Amino acid sequence: MAIKTIFLDRDGVINKEINYLYKINDFHFIHGVFDACIYFEKLGYKIIIITNQAGISKGLYTENDYQKLSRWMLSQFSNKGVKILDIFHCPHNSESICECRKPKPGLLLQAKAKYDICMKDSWMVGDKETDIEAAHSAGISNSVIVKTGHKINELTTKAKFTLDSIGQTKNIISH
Repeated sequence: MAIKTIFLDRDGVINKEINYLYKINDFHFIHGVFDACIYFEKLGYKIIIITNQAGISKGLYTENDYQKLSRWMLSQFSNKGVKILDIFHCPHNSESICECRKPKPGLLLQAKAKYDICMKDSWMVGDKETDIEAAHSAGISNSVIVKTGHKINELTTKAKFTLDSIGQTKNIISH
C-alpha cells in the first residue's frame, strides 16, 4: 500500500541556511521543525529529506563529511521522537547533467520507487523555487515554500502556500 510523505529540503527548511554547511557546530535547527515533524507523523505521514549538496562536487567537503553531519542530524531528530524515513542527496553541482539535482525530480522519484509513495497525497516543503519545481515534476502538487532560507518572490512562486517557516505548516497540512 502506497504511503504519504512529507518531503523536506534540508538547508533553509530544517536548519538555518549556511552556504556549504558540513560542520555540526554550524548546524542550527529552525524553530518549530521538531514540533512540525511530530505533527506530520501523527497525521500518518512519513518524512524524507531531499537535499542538493553541491559542496561535495566542488571539493568544499567530502561525502564522509556530509554523512557524518547527516547521522548527527538524524540522531537529533530521534532524540526528539521523530523518525526520518530516509535522506536522498545530490552531490553534483549546477553544471552537472545528472537527473538528481533539483529542480530535476530524480531524488523524489528515487524515493517514490524505494518506498511506494503516493505522490498526490504527499507534500514538499522547500525554501527555493527549485524545490517546488522538482516536486511538481515528480507529481506532487501540494507544495510549501518557506521564507527561512532564500529570498522568495511571493508573486511568482509556483508553491501552493508561502509561509514564514516550517512551524506554520501545521496550519495548512491537516490530513
